[in-house]
Amino acid sequence: MSEQSSVIVSEPKVLSRRAGLRWGFLGVAAFSFTLPFTRIAVGGLSPLFIGSGRAVVAALLATVALALARQPRPTRTQWLRLAVVAGGVVVGFPMLTSFALTAVPASHAAVVVGLLPAATAVMAVLRTKERPAGRFWVFAALGAIVAMAFASMQGGGFGELHAADLLLFGAMIAAAVGYAEGGLLARELGSWQTVCWALVLAAPVMTALTAVSVVDSPPTATPMQWLAFGYLAAVSMFLGFFAWYRGLGIGPMAQVSQIQLVQPVMGILWAAVLLGEQITWATALGGVAVIACAGLAVRTRLGRR
Repeated sequence: MSEQSSVIVSEPKVLSRRAGLRWGFLGVAAFSFTLPFTRIAVGGLSPLFIGSGRAVVAALLATVALALARQPRPTRTQWLRLAVVAGGVVVGFPMLTSFALTAVPASHAAVVVGLLPAATAVMAVLRTKERPAGRFWVFAALGAIVAMAFASMQGGGFGELHAADLLLFGAMIAAAVGYAEGGLLARELGSWQTVCWALVLAAPVMTALTAVSVVDSPPTATPMQWLAFGYLAAVSMFLGFFAWYRGLGIGPMAQVSQIQLVQPVMGILWAAVLLGEQITWATALGGVAVIACAGLAVRTRLGRR
């Protein structure tokens, strides 16, 4: 009986780990279109409208989902943690990337944000109080240096960072914080519930910003640009997080975060297919370097028991 019991106990762990990776990849696949579609949308919509308006649409969908499922309200502590999630992935990342993509190609943004897996792992380490090997911090710092050097060279001169690059790095940090805290909350509230409550919490601020953007710069988008905006609202801001937080919640969080390593590669590919952006040697080599550093950092953490 003891041998049979050990088999029964060990099997769900393997299945859960694989399920976490599958859900994580589904979320990353959804997110990989975000930068190219944002680049399309900014052609006819203001960055402020894109960053805030898509959160308003997603909040409406979230309100309907929560009402239909009759979900209980989070506790006071969970509301505070949801504010961190909302600030990172509902407000911070969408707003910063929308403004950045008015000045840089989607392929460039995809490579700079390629450091996000290592950043997410760092935030997970700090949040969960785990102690990885010293090599983890070495590779994480090296990845940051490589990413900054790439952004500097792409911007027109080594040692000079432009405003768009700073916005992208800010977006990366905001997303990393929101991912780590959201992954932990998903284990308490559920994956889609975490996303929905964060959207509802940020709705008043994002609605006000949307109104300001409409008054300041009325939308004059083409049908294609509206379709891109619709994807950003319904998938990038809503459905994609269902899968992503589901994967992080199942975990292990650091292992699932490795899947983000394919996101910049997919983002560059979609930028070439959808926008006709040329994949230069600088972009390709920069992407490989950033992804390699991020991968080494995350794998070092995984090797620590």
